[in-house]
Amino acid sequence: MTISGEVPAIVECKSLVPGSRIDVETKSRHYFIECLGGNQIKISGHPQLCPNPKAGWLQGSVDHEGLFDSGIITPGKRLVFFLNDSGPVTTSKILTVHVDEAPAPSDPHPW
Repeated sequence: MTISGEVPAIVECKSLVPGSRIDVETKSRHYFIECLGGNQIKISGHPQLCPNPKAGWLQGSVDHEGLFDSGIITPGKRLVFFLNDSGPVTTSKILTVHVDEAPAPSDPHPW
């Protein structure tokens, strides 16, 4: 079963099942993130840096005063991520976050 919805609060990628997808709309772009486990991600949405899904990891969110939320996507702050072939990327302000959570893997031995 897939859980979908607008998320008014924070999203922690490492707490999501691998395969979950996060749709992040910022002031200037629309990013599509696939959670791979922990803070490892595949991300697309930037026309020069990641027009197609690219491996990287989620660093977190930062506000205009420099306060940092490690590993968390927070609306109203800026998303910070690393791509495997470049340094940190900081986006414009996050407007909305939408999560499509992948189903949890079933236990092959339910005893």
